[in-house]
Amino acid sequence: MTRFASYDGTEIGYRVLGDGPPLICLPGGPGRAGEYLGDLGGLARARRLIIPDSRGVGLSADPVDPATFRADRIVEDVEALRVHLGLERMDLLAHSAGAIVATLYAADYPDRLSKLILVTPGLAALDVDDTENDVSAALALRKDEPWYPSALAAMEKADEGDRTMETYRATRPFYYGRWDETTRGHALVGVSQRNQAARDGFFADVTFDPPAIRASLAKLTCPVLLYGGDMDTWVTPVMVREAATVFRDATVTIQPETGHFPWVEDPEFFAAAVSSFLAP
Repeated sequence: MTRFASYDGTEIGYRVLGDGPPLICLPGGPGRAGEYLGDLGGLARARRLIIPDSRGVGLSADPVDPATFRADRIVEDVEALRVHLGLERMDLLAHSAGAIVATLYAADYPDRLSKLILVTPGLAALDVDDTENDVSAALALRKDEPWYPSALAAMEKADEGDRTMETYRATRPFYYGRWDETTRGHALVGVSQRNQAARDGFFADVTFDPPAIRASLAKLTCPVLLYGGDMDTWVTPVMVREAATVFRDATVTIQPETGHFPWVEDPEFFAAAVSSFLAP
């Protein structure tokens, strides 16, 4: 474990896995420790994965100012990490809510990126939605699963504001293409009650300006990979393809038979697809 002092002095911890050219990997959640990314399906065999924990999460310290949990403020932690690592430009991968931070970073620091990978990305900053598919209808596709009644009841509680760990755990089957020993084991990795402040603060009082963000991203010259799972209810393939239109040089990959964590359900497919994109 390594730490560095970010722009306001908050100590940010990060893990390093593998060898090769560095790939900065931002976890999602929000407020989930980066250990749930694992080695991203084996990417660490060819790249040196640098996985920071967000402030107030995992290896990182709690900030003095709770306002710095906000997505737009976490952008400065990413820039501080780049400076700490001595990188002129960096390859950046981000998952889920972490992709919101990465999107804002790309808008603010376009010249600091060499390649950008957004995996089942949060798209709130771009105001991308799926008007073709109703979430409840998508959830109902899993109605024959034995876990469906309890997971649906938990999802309804979550929609009403219930953020307890019990409710969180019960919703997890919806996030995977299959609910088996592997996905059950992965579902709570990196999740801690301590991280609640980071989860709550990520969107607190934040205001996105999608037209301005889209205008900035249209000027981004580095290649961008938008990566989705074909069974992801929360970031559907429709949304991934729509988000790709924002970027000048975008590639879309939709991994079959996977949900929100594609590297867990088919690691070989994921690692091969991302490695191909990262290849010189």
